[in-house]
Amino acid sequence: MGGAKNCPETPRQKMIGMMYLVLTAMLALNVSTDILNGFRLVDDSLHFTLDATELQIKSMMNDFKAAAEDNEQKNGEWYRKALELNRRADSLYNFIEDFKFNVASLANKDMQQVLDKNPGQGTRVSNMKVKDNLDVTAQYALNEHHGDTLKMMFEDYRDYLINLTDGRKRNEFEQMFSTKGGTTNDGDSITWEQVIFEGMPLGASVAILTKMQLDVRSAQNEMVIYLRDQTDAGDIRANKLEAFVIPNSQYVMRGGKYTAKIVLAAVDSTATPEYYIDGQKIGSDGIYEVVASGTGLKKYSGELVIPATMPGEEPRHIRFSSEYTVGEPSVTIANKEMDVIYSDYNNKYSISVPGVSADKVNLQVTGATAKLTNGEWIIRTTEKAKEVTMEVFAELDGKRQSMGKQKFRVKPLPEPSIFLVSNGKPISGGKIAKKELTDPDTYFEASYGEDGVLKCPYKVKSFETRINGRWQNPTTNPKFSGEMVSAIKGLQSNQDVIVQTFKVVDDQGKERTLSGKTLVFYIK
Repeated sequence: MGGAKNCPETPRQKMIGMMYLVLTAMLALNVSTDILNGFRLVDDSLHFTLDATELQIKSMMNDFKAAAEDNEQKNGEWYRKALELNRRADSLYNFIEDFKFNVASLANKDMQQVLDKNPGQGTRVSNMKVKDNLDVTAQYALNEHHGDTLKMMFEDYRDYLINLTDGRKRNEFEQMFSTKGGTTNDGDSITWEQVIFEGMPLGASVAILTKMQLDVRSAQNEMVIYLRDQTDAGDIRANKLEAFVIPNSQYVMRGGKYTAKIVLAAVDSTATPEYYIDGQKIGSDGIYEVVASGTGLKKYSGELVIPATMPGEEPRHIRFSSEYTVGEPSVTIANKEMDVIYSDYNNKYSISVPGVSADKVNLQVTGATAKLTNGEWIIRTTEKAKEVTMEVFAELDGKRQSMGKQKFRVKPLPEPSIFLVSNGKPISGGKIAKKELTDPDTYFEASYGEDGVLKCPYKVKSFETRINGRWQNPTTNPKFSGEMVSAIKGLQSNQDVIVQTFKVVDDQGKERTLSGKTLVFYIK
């Protein structure tokens, strides 16, 4: 399913953007707060666009799901990535919605009754009686530090989107979810939270938060289109009949066999073609096999003959050509898990020499140790090694002969992700029941994720928490301490538990402190 590539703004979206800028400028000029009622129009327009965007996302996801069920191999992986995208987008969107409700409720005590009378609408400027209060937004966002959490979640969502596209939309998402601070008229630096929320009338704040929700959904919509397009990225659409030669390998050692399969694309299954190489007919399965003699480039050509299927029709002849190289014996070293070699890790390599049995192949390394286990070479770098050289030897005609060598750069293991494991399922943050956090079997786990190519050797050793704004003593294991559990049990709905400063230890007992790994949970 194709989609819009550049997602140009509609005239309505441009109008909303202009209204947003004009009304923001009014605030900067200290225009009477009565004028801020204009934010009701902006907020209603934003919600109109939000509704349309959410309908579009829902429709695309329904199509995406059907495509994944129809062809799991082609679409399944991308559909699961889209589900994870939606989970993260919903988490941030719902946090902003809770933020709006809590701010509005500070000045409008009847907000819950209003929402009950208008189910599904969410918190809007139009259903608030008090819109010009200048204190409640700063109180909730700055004094109670909920603005800090919003900023962190914005940044996490932005970084996730950038990584999902391999960085190709970095500039777009960095601008859309920018959390840069600003300066006062006196030139003093202020934070992003102060720029957005300090001294801001309630009506304006709610409209700005709605704009943030629209940004979340717009990015989500664009990324669902992107992920759906990836399912077709590798498709080949033929527009003509063409013969293809598919060799097992285009490089053959002297004395080995060259094998290739000749196929016809878009062939009619009722008309079996005949295969000819250099004028000689070969088997009906289209497999061409010849003993390689001498070294160098070998070329050959032939044709496929498609018999006539209608009276008076002539057979069709489709020409093809290909080539292969015959060379001296060589070796291939293939790392099963990665292209580089990692320090403090059991790197697994499969090493073979064509035509030589495994028991007559040996490996010599510098800068590392090598051990053959169950047909695989386990390579572990020595301390402070920056480069590892592997040289393969084979026993040929009773003599030990070097088959080639290769150098690898040593890199440290990447930092793993951290998940809270509750009832057997990994959780990366967001809304959570209090009992899930306080369950004695709940623990934190280090992982490279289900799609990771590396097996994570780390286990969580300790971490720190900030529960409802108060730091607790660090743990000494992967579970919440008794002190932390007691603090969590005293939390109310929407209060947060922030977990960070994770320390992990590998299978050799080496400790490592993870940087930038923070999980945020909110009590349901």
